[in-house]
Amino acid sequence: MYINAPLADRVRPRSLDEVVGQPHLVGDKGILRRILNSGNLPSMIFFGPPGCGKSTIASIIAEKTEMTLHKLNATNASLADIKAVVSDTKGILGTNGVLLYLDEIQYFNKKQQQSLLEFIEDGRITLIASTTENPYYYIYDALLSRCMVFEFKHVPAPEIQRRLSDVLKSTYPDISASDKALRLFSEAACGDVRRGLNMLEAAVNNADDNTISEELAEAIIPDNAMSNFDRDGDVHFDLMSCLQKSIRGSDPDAAVFYLARLLEGGDIISPCRRLMVIASEDIGPAYPMAPVIVKACVDCAKELGMPEARIPLANAAIILATAPKSNSAICAYDMAAEDIHSGLGTDIPSYLKAPLFKGYKYPHDYPGHWVKQQYLPDSVKDRQYYVPGENKFEKSSKEYLDSIKKSEK
Repeated sequence: MYINAPLADRVRPRSLDEVVGQPHLVGDKGILRRILNSGNLPSMIFFGPPGCGKSTIASIIAEKTEMTLHKLNATNASLADIKAVVSDTKGILGTNGVLLYLDEIQYFNKKQQQSLLEFIEDGRITLIASTTENPYYYIYDALLSRCMVFEFKHVPAPEIQRRLSDVLKSTYPDISASDKALRLFSEAACGDVRRGLNMLEAAVNNADDNTISEELAEAIIPDNAMSNFDRDGDVHFDLMSCLQKSIRGSDPDAAVFYLARLLEGGDIISPCRRLMVIASEDIGPAYPMAPVIVKACVDCAKELGMPEARIPLANAAIILATAPKSNSAICAYDMAAEDIHSGLGTDIPSYLKAPLFKGYKYPHDYPGHWVKQQYLPDSVKDRQYYVPGENKFEKSSKEYLDSIKKSEK
């Protein structure tokens, strides 16, 4: 390790017991701990926000398994780098297996990702890939199907504060800090342990009389660092929930407020995704153009970047908050899914199946482009999953459905 290595690297945990946060993964009953103890290590994909322990845990796994660890970053790695890693599997260094930690895998294109498949399948390489993006969107199915996926979460502020306190005592025993100063750092870290340690290091280097005061902490913390955070720690998810509930409750003022909290805190991706979800989950058939409009606003925001992105996103939030509401689509789906998981609906009508479709009635050959015909399987033929909401669009849809059904009489 370099002499001038950042504090976060110098105090990086060396065992799962030292890892801050992620109890669902590395706690006493955490799945990663159990996998590591089993001695049977699969290829894995870690996804979650920065500074939550992805690379640290990968290093711990490599050390405990005594595998040869290679680290690559997909932002600058090439096929040649992958071939160099594979070459290690042929020599003495690959005796205990080769573990490839590939950071930011979302930046690998399809060909680069596919180059890993052969070596993962035959066991020459065990892959641990990390990404801050949803792997189901950015990683190709062939690679995804060969890996276990684990979600990492923001580290709560109290846990970051405990880590900062422990590091201060062990690494800088002559430096003291007030609880308030450490709490400010832990909250401003926004769930990122590395960020909290970086601020602590800056404070240590600028402490007067070997004391980190509240005033020094406030001077080090950027002005907008806490705009998406509060005293409780789990604020990011709280703000996302507040945004959706405000829109669902038709309160445009609150919707814009929580959107601003998220954007001013530096998060643009999460509110974009949530707005697109809301357009279908809470508005849906009540205003069918909502998903189209919101997608256009989101695309504009991503193209523009901040600060201009705030304009189309505020537009989307206000449109959704003031639009009529309906959750009939998601309710219909959930009811259908419940029947499917109960084993119903496997007996689909024979005239709907290829290749002959014998007995199928082509609706366009009949008056009004409709003919009475059973489409649901016999075991659920009387189910009504979709119940139209009390709004203009769905009332119109209901009138249409009622009218065509009357024509059969």
